[in-house]
Amino acid sequence: MSETIEDLVLRLATERGAGKTISPAEAAKAAAEQRGEEDWQGRLGGVKAAATRLARRGRLAIYRKGKPVDPETFKGVYRIGLPPASDGDEPEQLESPATTPVGDDGVTDPPTEA
Repeated sequence: MSETIEDLVLRLATERGAGKTISPAEAAKAAAEQRGEEDWQGRLGGVKAAATRLARRGRLAIYRKGKPVDPETFKGVYRIGLPPASDGDEPEQLESPATTPVGDDGVTDPPTEA
C-alpha cells in the first residue's frame, strides 16, 4: 500500500532537512510515480491541499521568496519545508569560558607581570 499524500509530502520535506525546501512538483511527481501514474500535474492540487493541512497543524511550513507564509492565504509560486526553528527550540547556550579582559580600545589587555 502506498503512503498518503500528506505522509509523502512530510517525508520528502523531512528527508530534505531543516532550512531546505521541496517544490510541489517534486512531491507531485513522487506521488504519481508511487501510484504508477504518468500525469503528475494532476497531483499538484492534492500536494497543495496536503501541504496546507500540514502547515495548519505546524508540521510543515509553506514558503514564498524564502519566508514562511500563512497557509490560508498564500497564492502563487511556493515551496514546502520544515517549519523554521522557534526561539524556544534554540539549543541552550553553553557557559562561556573565562573571558580575557578587553581594554577600552577593544584590544585584549596585555598580561600583567606579577
